[in-house]
Amino acid sequence: MKKIVEVFGPGCAKCKALKKSAEEAIEKLAWTEVELRYVTNMEEYIERGIMSTPSLAINGNVILSGKYLSSEKLVELLKNY
Repeated sequence: MKKIVEVFGPGCAKCKALKKSAEEAIEKLAWTEVELRYVTNMEEYIERGIMSTPSLAINGNVILSGKYLSSEKLVELLKNY
């Protein structure tokens, strides 16, 4: 099953850092069937109920909101998905 990983944020430094951490975590987990999206459109993430950025969602479920995690910590979080 293809995983969809989304990073939400307006393009600030923390949001870009979370996107990079997500890319690194996906690589470390050796996920091959994954689509990484970086959503900067404020209307879209507000529509999805995200009020704090940076945020991270997997297959539509928000699993991290309002903070940055290193790739190592993201690996631990993403292992459950």
